[in-house]
This record gives sequence, C-alpha cells and structure tokens, in this order.
Amino acid sequence: HISDINCISYIAFIVPGLVMMAVISNSFTNVVSSFFSTKFQRNVEELLVSPTPNFVIVAGYMAGGMIRGILVGLLVFATSSFFTHPHIHNVAIVIIFIVLTSALFSLGGFLNAIIAKSFDDIAIFPTFVLTPLTYLGGVFYSIHDLPPVWQKISLLNPVLYMVNGFRFGFYGFSDVNIALSILMLALMCAMLMAVNLHFFN
Repeated sequence: HISDINCISYIAFIVPGLVMMAVISNSFTNVVSSFFSTKFQRNVEELLVSPTPNFVIVAGYMAGGMIRGILVGLLVFATSSFFTHPHIHNVAIVIIFIVLTSALFSLGGFLNAIIAKSFDDIAIFPTFVLTPLTYLGGVFYSIHDLPPVWQKISLLNPVLYMVNGFRFGFYGFSDVNIALSILMLALMCAMLMAVNLHFFN
C-alpha cells in the first residue's frame, strides 16, 4: 500500500535499513554477551594480568563484534535479493558506513558489558534504548513523510544518520548530510574507544 519513494520501490527502499538493523543489533549483542560472560566466569582476570595491552584487548572484542555484525548484514542482504534487486550507487560509502556503524556498536556493547552487574543489566540498553532508536531511525520510512516538528526531532536520533548514509550508498539519496554523518560516526567511535579504555584501565 506504500508508494515508491524517490522512484525506488518500497521493498527496495527498506533493504539498506534492514541490513543496518542486523549490523547494529549483532555487533552490539556479540560483544556485550562475550565480555560479560568473561566477567561472569571470572576469566577477565587472566586478560588483565596478561602482557597484552588493554588497547589490543578492546580492539579484539571490537573486531569480533564487527565481523559478526557485517556477516549477518551480508546474509540479510543476500536474502533480500530473492525479493528485490537493490543496486549499489557508491561502494565506498557502503563500506564506510557498515564498518563505522559495526565498530560503534561493538564498542557500545563493550561499554555496556563493563558497566553491567547482572544479566538483566545487559538487556536494558538494547530493549529500551537501541530498539526504539532503530525503529524510529528511518528504516521503514523517509523522514520527509513526517510532519515538520517530527522531522526536527528525528534529526536528534543518531541511528537516522547511519541508516540514511548507508542507504545513500545504495540509491544516491539521503534525508541527511552524508559528510556530517561520517564525521559524527568517526567522532563517536573515537570517543567510545577512549571511554572504554578508561573504564578497562
């Protein structure tokens, strides 16, 4: 019942958003569950007393989350090809956004695992913060279809910039500024890396 968006069929329009949802949730979940399990089983002491630099440990967990997130994203994209045929407008933009987004949420998962005191704590952020931000991040719609006040409110959602930047890589149009989105993602990754190293130290 939904008409084409910018001359793109609706099912093709939502494919980049669905891929990005998979990347976000799996990158985050992989790291938060892995590191919290290490804490819970008291194996983290072995990491702390090893000669491995803390930066390498954090980067290792981040890389694991990124690999899982990107692999699941690729599987979602492959599955979508049975229903539609999305084309890629700019490969470099697609790679930049999928790498930065998976890195950001891997680092976010690591921070959540450091702070969490119980298994319930690791479910709070994905359930009450991550899921609403993702569903309200332009995955299933263009913010130009919203009333002006909700368009402005949507611009406060960081997931909107990730989804739209990724969609730009496919179709060449976006609801937000692409350069700003890349800069914002890079800065957030750097900040989260610094915060994680501080807490881990």
